[in-house]
Order: sequence, then structure tokens, then C-alpha cells
Amino acid sequence: MKFICYPKCTTCQKAKKWLDEQNIEYTERHIKDDNPTYEELKEWYEKSGLPLKKFFNTSGLLYKSMELKSKLPEMSEEEQLQLLATDGMLVKRPLVVAGDRVLVGFKESEWEILK
Repeated sequence: MKFICYPKCTTCQKAKKWLDEQNIEYTERHIKDDNPTYEELKEWYEKSGLPLKKFFNTSGLLYKSMELKSKLPEMSEEEQLQLLATDGMLVKRPLVVAGDRVLVGFKESEWEILK
């Protein structure tokens, strides 16, 4: 299982603590140092069943400074995935990839399936 996070993010810290408390094994990946590739993002998006917008860190400074709220609706999925692959800070975190399961953000109730 991959745990993709930004160590300074408090939500990521909570998620990591939860994983550790559940004794769930994972490989940690720093999203800023090792940004997800276009191919990874495309695969995770398809597996997740979530709208692509859920993969954007809408509360992030970069998202806001790029004014993506107004630009995303006019972009194709392809363009959005390409954009996400340019900077890990655009990607909502934490991300968990476990086989065919992809979880975006941390909601303990959703993460129960990892046990």
C-alpha cells in the first residue's frame, strides 16, 4: 500500500497516525519530492471512481494563486491530469493506493476498509 503525503500537512499527520495505530503497513511517499506522474494520476483517478476535481487540493495556495476554480471547468480531463502532474502541491492529500482502492483525503470512516 502506498501512502502519498506531505509531511507538514496536519491532515496527513492524522492519517499517518491512524494507519500506525491500526498497524497497517504502507510505503510513504513525499508528494512534493516525488510528484505523481501523469500515468499514475490517470490510473488512480480511473480506479477511484471519484470526479477528477476531488484530486485537486482546492484549499492549497497554488490552486488559489493559479485561479483554478474558474479554469478547471473549461479544461479537459487530459489537461487537468497533465496539470496535476506538474506539481504535487496541486494534488489533494493524503492519497492511499492499495490494489484497486484509491482514497483521496482523510476520512476515518472511509479508511476503515483498509483494516
